[in-house]
This record gives sequence, structure tokens and C-alpha cells, in this order.
Amino acid sequence: MKRNLMAGAVAVLAAAAWLGAQGGRPASPPGSSAVEVGGHYDPKAAEPTYLGGKWIEITYGRPILRGRDVFGKPGPDYGKVANPDQPVWRAGANVTTQLKNEVPLIINGKTVAPGTHTMFVDLKPNNWTLIVSNWKAQSRYDPSNKQEIWGAYGYTPDKDVVRAPMKLETTAHAFEQMSWQFVDMTASGGTMALMWERNIATVPFRIGS
Repeated sequence: MKRNLMAGAVAVLAAAAWLGAQGGRPASPPGSSAVEVGGHYDPKAAEPTYLGGKWIEITYGRPILRGRDVFGKPGPDYGKVANPDQPVWRAGANVTTQLKNEVPLIINGKTVAPGTHTMFVDLKPNNWTLIVSNWKAQSRYDPSNKQEIWGAYGYTPDKDVVRAPMKLETTAHAFEQMSWQFVDMTASGGTMALMWERNIATVPFRIGS
């Protein structure tokens, strides 16, 4: 744990150095992806007006390839560029990736209650696992804060809400900047998709009641 927290401090300092080197522009900008469900458009409104909707949003840091091979070949060093020293990958950069859902989500047969949760990915060759957790995310790095985590430093599985296998697909084009997206949405659910390099990793979900 101590080694991980020390590594976290180094990572924060490195990020600050990167920020200065970029002339004030972050090397891994913040990003978000959102979808609104359960509502309807008002047919009487003069402008498009969506009523009664509930939001599902993923917020995260967006790392950029910059010529790197971030996952590598199968073996003991698989995924070490994306995630060099944390127990699981934060599925982004800098901050902890968070899922904010105003409706219950059913993932891999388990219900994720409305609220704010953290998300991680357990990286194994051809075997990625999405983790939705009740760990709280730090808004800024604080090594003395043991109740919340920064990135995935200090992550333990005891707060896991659900683990779900991710379907991995290889694309013809390489995504330069990592992105979370919602795809194939219907009234009953959809799919969360993580896209980076030549990988798309997806997990389906249903809207609970």
C-alpha cells in the first residue's frame, strides 16, 4: 500500500510536469460520455424538449497514444504501459473513472443502485473485466485520505458491486485518444464501450426499475 501511495504521488508530480511542458494544456484532458433515458420528447414544444429523462454518465481522464503500444503482447508485461503499478486499471488517466447513474443499472445479473460509483478494468490478455465499485474518488490526490482513492491506488475488491466480462473486438483503425461511449441504446438498456488503440471493450446493461 505504501509503495502504491508513493507511486501515486510520483504520478501526480509527473502529471504536473507534463502540464507545464504542454504550455498549460493537460496531457490527458478530462472527458465525459452521457446518455439520457426513460423520457420522451414533448410533441407540443416549439424546440426539441426531452421530458422526464434520467442521466447515465461516465467521467474520466482521456489518455492519448502518442505512438505508444499501451497494451502490448500477451505475457507478464501485458497492459503495463497503460497500468504500470496499480492493482487494476483506472480505465482512463489521472483521476478515478466514475459512473454516475440516476437509474438502476443491471450489469452481469447484478443491480448497480442509482448514485456515483467508481469504475476499473482488470486487464488480462484477451480477458478484460469491468469492475463497478463503491470506492469513493478523491477530487485531488491526498495520501492521508484512506476512505477515498485516487486513480486505482489503494483499490481493494471488498467494495466491488459487480464484475463483468468485457467483449473485446479489434478495429481496423486505431483510436488515438481513449474514449468511453454509450452504444446501441434502446429504451430497455444499451452497452458501455471503452475504445483505445485498436480495441473496443464492451459490457451490456439493462435499465432496472
